[in-house]
Amino acid sequence: MMKPFKRCLRHIAAGLFFAGPLLAAAQSLPTTSPERVGLSSERLQMLTDVLKADVAANKIPGAVLLVARGGKVAWFEPIGRLDPAAGTPMPRDGIFRIYSMSKPITTVAAMMLVEDGRMKLDDPVAMYLPEFANMTVGVEKPGSDGKPVLETVPARRPITVYDLMRHTSGLTYGFFGPGLVKQAYNAANLHAGDPSNAEFSQRLAKLPLAYQPGTTWDYSYSTDILGRVVEVVSGQTLYQFEKARLLDPLGMKDTSFYVSDAPRQQRIAEPLASDRSFGVGAEFSDPRVVQKAESGGGGMVSTAADYARFLQMLLNGGTLDGKRYLGPRTLGLMVSDHANGGAGIAPGPLYLPGSGYGFGLGFAVRRSNGEAPYPAAAGEFNWGGAGGTYMWVDPENQMFVVLMLQSPKHRVHYRSLLRNMIYAAVVK
Repeated sequence: MMKPFKRCLRHIAAGLFFAGPLLAAAQSLPTTSPERVGLSSERLQMLTDVLKADVAANKIPGAVLLVARGGKVAWFEPIGRLDPAAGTPMPRDGIFRIYSMSKPITTVAAMMLVEDGRMKLDDPVAMYLPEFANMTVGVEKPGSDGKPVLETVPARRPITVYDLMRHTSGLTYGFFGPGLVKQAYNAANLHAGDPSNAEFSQRLAKLPLAYQPGTTWDYSYSTDILGRVVEVVSGQTLYQFEKARLLDPLGMKDTSFYVSDAPRQQRIAEPLASDRSFGVGAEFSDPRVVQKAESGGGGMVSTAADYARFLQMLLNGGTLDGKRYLGPRTLGLMVSDHANGGAGIAPGPLYLPGSGYGFGLGFAVRRSNGEAPYPAAAGEFNWGGAGGTYMWVDPENQMFVVLMLQSPKHRVHYRSLLRNMIYAAVVK
């Protein structure tokens, strides 16, 4: 009998998750009652009530929860306040900073260029960004006083586009975790003065890598650099390319890097004043202030409904409303595990996918039904944002979930809570 994970990949490759009619409207997914798609409305209401109680206890300001199964939205609830200072009620179309949930969008955009034949996964990044030629790797060694000092050695091989997509480039982030390379990132003040993507890439390439390319999974600015590669290959800014090829065709009208118009600014969700930091020197950004940077790794805003359309396209095997965005076999490659031991990839000290998960191209990927402390089926893929947003797609159960929330302090808690309570609502 075929294992569940392989069966999920077979379904993606065939593009056969849903045999029902095409989705009805370009701007929204069809809706249904939970019971019609094998979910318990009573159980989903229990989860909603837990979130409402946390709002009442001033633990979180508010949230939007969306659960879809069988190609239809079965639960779509706004909870609490959009802006805790103003007391504005949360609307369904609240706009949230999605931070690292930008990464799957950027990676899909890059894979569209791969399918176009304009770049390859095994291309050296330096083909497109010459500043990444001749990189060095930071090595910590004891100094004369016994304290570690940072020395550099040459990178043994070039960083590839593939490395950027699976976080094996050797790049890192400076705002969380220990290490002298991370300290060097912080000291470099990489974001000072509103750099463009091109300027940011030049700055980053001057710093040493934290690991030899292709050896270690480490969360990093890899997807920001991938976004810059998209710009060079396409000849457009990252947003221009994503808007033309992905966002506008999908009907993701509220997904962008900045919110410049006043009517939409009224829908931006805000965190509690006591919950605005998610790392060293990393505070909530203000998307109302338009800047040059378009961070493919963490700069986008979106709504639950917009992101649901993106996920439905993925769950459909690369199509939505009769339009194909990715080939099913390309998508199958993306949601395969590329960070397993057989690939020679070591998990870094902060392996965010967690127990039971590998990493694909832009997503964490569940390796088996077990190994993780919460339910899901093998082949499920997911990612979240530092600001509190989270999503997962479960092909085996024909389901996806989007949580829009602005609470970095409690983001990990809700990821586990949601899984436990939503899978308890799956009754057939």
